[in-house]
Amino acid sequence: MRSVWKISAALLLLAAAVTFTVLTVAGRSGNTAEVADESLSEQDYVSINEFLTNDLSGSAKAAALDSYIEQFMRRWEIKGGSLAVMKDGRLVYSKGYGWADEEEGVPMSPGHIMRIASLSKLVTATAVMQLCERRVLSLDDRVFGKGGILDCPRFSDIRDRRAKDITVGQLLRHEAGFTMHKGDPLFTTREIIIWEDLDTVPDMDRVIEYALGERLGYTPGTGFRYSNLGYLILTKVIEVCSGMDYEEYCQENILHPAGCYDMHLAHNFYEDRYPNEVRYYETHDAEPVPAFDNSGDTLWRRYGGSNIEGLRGAGAWVASPSEFVRFVASIDGDPSVPDVISPESVRAMTADPEHPYRPVGWVRAGASSDWSRTGTLAGTSALVKKQANGYIWMFVTNTSSWKGSKFTRYIDRMYRTASSRVESWPSQDLYSAVDIKKGGPEGSPLS
Repeated sequence: MRSVWKISAALLLLAAAVTFTVLTVAGRSGNTAEVADESLSEQDYVSINEFLTNDLSGSAKAAALDSYIEQFMRRWEIKGGSLAVMKDGRLVYSKGYGWADEEEGVPMSPGHIMRIASLSKLVTATAVMQLCERRVLSLDDRVFGKGGILDCPRFSDIRDRRAKDITVGQLLRHEAGFTMHKGDPLFTTREIIIWEDLDTVPDMDRVIEYALGERLGYTPGTGFRYSNLGYLILTKVIEVCSGMDYEEYCQENILHPAGCYDMHLAHNFYEDRYPNEVRYYETHDAEPVPAFDNSGDTLWRRYGGSNIEGLRGAGAWVASPSEFVRFVASIDGDPSVPDVISPESVRAMTADPEHPYRPVGWVRAGASSDWSRTGTLAGTSALVKKQANGYIWMFVTNTSSWKGSKFTRYIDRMYRTASSRVESWPSQDLYSAVDIKKGGPEGSPLS
C-alpha cells in the first residue's frame, strides 16, 4: 500500500529537482543505480492521485468544456474518460467523466489509473536515452550476435543473419526489420503456444527467441514498420544494461524523480487490478475470444483475451493523466519542470536532423510543432499532446471504440473543440492541492 505523505507539495517538487540533479551527476560518473536507491529510500511518497477530486476542477469557466466532453462520450458510447491539462508546470485542470466502474457504481475521478497502451513507449524510450547518457549503452550498439547487448546462448539461434545488425536506435525508431507477416508476436500469444508446442505462456525471453527464429521483412535501417516487438526487446535491453527489473528501473530513475508515484505495469484480469484502477469495457457488439494462454476458455480481449502483462515496455503501463502529463513535462526541455534527461536527449527524441520524420517514443514531434503519442488496446484509447503553445494535455478512456486506433484522431478533434470553449483556464496548480489535504496552510491556494 502507498505510504503516508511525508512532505508538502512544494518540498516534493524540490526533492524531485534535487534527485534529478544527483542522478544526472551520478550518471556521468557511472554510479547510477546505487544513488537512485539511496535518494528514494530517504523519504516515502504518495501519489497526487490520492488527493485529486473532480471538485477541484469545478470552474464555471470550463463548464462548456465539460459539457462537450460528456456529449462526445455519449455519442461514442464511452463509459468513462479522464482529462488532465498542464501549463508552465502547473496542473490547471484534471477531471474524470462518466464511470470508472459502472457495475460497482464508482464514478470516474482524476485519481483513477488506466491502461495507457502505447503511451508506454515514451517511458521505455526515455529509459533508453537515460542509459545512453550514463554511457551504459549507445544508440549505435548492436543488440544481437557476437558482442551485442543480448549476446547470450538464449538468443544465439538467429535465423536471419541481418538481425545481428539491429541497433538500439533502429528499435527505437521502428526500423529494425520486424514485420507482422504472422501477426504481432505480442498479440498472438495463443498462436505462439500452438506453433512452438509450448506448455506455458511464453515470457519475454521466449517471445524474443521466437521472433529471432523468423525472417526479417526488410534489412534493418532501410525501412519503417511499427513494431511492438521492438519495444519489448528494448525492455530486455534496459534490464540487461541497468541490472534491474524494467519496472523498477523506470520507477526509481525516471518516474519517481519526475513526481509520478502511481504508475505501474498492468495486470491481465479485473480481479488483479490496482486499488484505484478502473474497469475496462469494449464496444457493445464485441464478442469473447479464445484465452491468450490456450486454456480453452473464452474471454473478453480486455480481460484474458490478450496478454496485457506481456506487453511490458511496449504497452503495459497504467497511469492517471495527471501523473502522465507531469512525466511528459519532465522530458520536454521546458525549464518549468526539471527534466530527467538532458536537452541533447530531448532533441534526439523529437528533433534529430538525421531522422526528421521518425521521432523516438513519440508518434509525431518536431522543433516547432505539437508532439503527440497515441495508444489503443481493447478497453482503452489514450492520447497525450505537448502543444507548441506550452500546454500539455492527455485524455484517456476505459472503453474501446469500433474505430480502433483511429479513434485517437476523434479525441484530438474533440479536445480542440472543447478547449476552444474555455473562457480562461483556472490559474490554480492542482499539484499543490496536497497542501490542503495534509494540513497545510489554511485556505485554498486554488483560484
